[in-house]
Amino acid sequence: MISNLHEHRLALFTCDASRYFAEKVVDAMNRMKSPEDPEIVLGPLEIARFSDGEFQPYFQESVRGATCFIIQSTFPSTDNLMELLLSIDAAKRASADRVIAVIPYYGWARQDRKDKPRTSIGAKLVANMLKVAGADAVMTCDLHADQIQGFFDLPVNHLYASYDFLDILKKLQRKYKDTLTLAAPDMGGAKRVHSYAKYLHTPVVICHKTRAKANVIERIQPIGEVEGRDIVIIDDIIDTAGTLTEAANELLKRGANSVRAFATHAVLSGPAYERIDKSALTEVYVTDTIPLDPAQEHLQGKFRVVSLADTFARMILRVYNYQPISSEFPL
Repeated sequence: MISNLHEHRLALFTCDASRYFAEKVVDAMNRMKSPEDPEIVLGPLEIARFSDGEFQPYFQESVRGATCFIIQSTFPSTDNLMELLLSIDAAKRASADRVIAVIPYYGWARQDRKDKPRTSIGAKLVANMLKVAGADAVMTCDLHADQIQGFFDLPVNHLYASYDFLDILKKLQRKYKDTLTLAAPDMGGAKRVHSYAKYLHTPVVICHKTRAKANVIERIQPIGEVEGRDIVIIDDIIDTAGTLTEAANELLKRGANSVRAFATHAVLSGPAYERIDKSALTEVYVTDTIPLDPAQEHLQGKFRVVSLADTFARMILRVYNYQPISSEFPL
């Protein structure tokens, strides 16, 4: 009798933009695995680049029959998304058994509905592209809206930064005892903040925002008790940091003792670094789903980076072994 006709083998790869993150994930996986298991390494995935800007990924080892995890966040430029799509296609054409796209930051997620006539829904389009490329499942973190999971016609393993943020928030709660208050920078973040507040048993402030015109904030009105409170603003994305810093400044004007922020994805475009540096915020906690810009290092004094590498490592091992992941996330 012939055994082991199918080798259930884990193969881990990364595209260029997320190599910094993938290397940390591999280190974490090796700490978690059993001593008798072989060492986990990043497989050799090369990106051949042509003089006109076109590129072509190719695997330098066999992936036949393997469960392939390909790590890549899809923050700008769009080359990052295309690298991921082409890598998935290459893996399927090389006879991988399963291909799981690990997307720590799922770009285009803010295009989740038609908020004005004759516009695109980018989050749905990218979901379709991932399926057409050949992905069998997606693993991502803190989607801009939970309902984006329904855009996919394949399994979505949705991770949350709450697991890693809660330890820090509990320390702040012990430090500030009865004055810690959680805040949403706008009405859209109310559900997220209430989830944290329910777990930590803290009061909530909601910042109601009105705009004079697009990208110009006219007024921010905090709803809830602010005076004498140590406030933590919770959000999923920091982009230009306009809403975040205006909210922080307004909260301090209204008598808050201190204002901090927690956000999963540090998009940080345009004047974001400078705005945060000059704002009332004392600390800004972000994760490493997107790397901080080394060119802006002189403006990063308030930033505290919380790595999600251990969380992704645990979840990759669980998915590989067909184990549930929901028990890992308390919120």
